[in-house]
Amino acid sequence: MARRVFFSFHFERDIWRASQVRNSWVTKPDREEAGFWDAAEWEKVKKEGDEAIKRWINKQLDGTSVTVVLIGAEASNREWVKYEVKRSYERGNGMLGIYIHNMKDQSGNKDKAGDSLFGELGKDRSGDPVYFFQHYPTYDWINDDGYNKLGEWVEKAAKKAGK
Repeated sequence: MARRVFFSFHFERDIWRASQVRNSWVTKPDREEAGFWDAAEWEKVKKEGDEAIKRWINKQLDGTSVTVVLIGAEASNREWVKYEVKRSYERGNGMLGIYIHNMKDQSGNKDKAGDSLFGELGKDRSGDPVYFFQHYPTYDWINDDGYNKLGEWVEKAAKKAGK
């Protein structure tokens, strides 16, 4: 089953790697388009302030069932990545993380590993805090064969979320 997926990542630092992941996804014959990042649109929205960014992110999340968090070196420290992860949790999206530091950038360089510590996402039914790193699986794009397994990972996350 095709899924609409939202990809969360640190735009400025990781767009090259994120585009590689996205392009692998959209070239699969059984997948719907999985989001599009337009640098000009992002720059325009950023100039309009925080509320405009939140509206834009919320609109991008509409109709998605899974959020894939691309974990680059600085992703967990980025305000908007944290917001996207928290909103995805609140919406009930299935989620997973993919470490992208082993992917080469446009200059052929790898990056340092990031972490999946995005802060508290909310509370579970018992009132205990929910953290991404405790509740959602993470994979490494290179070492876990993300090119061939992304669809499987997305489907597993959707089913876990009841989507």
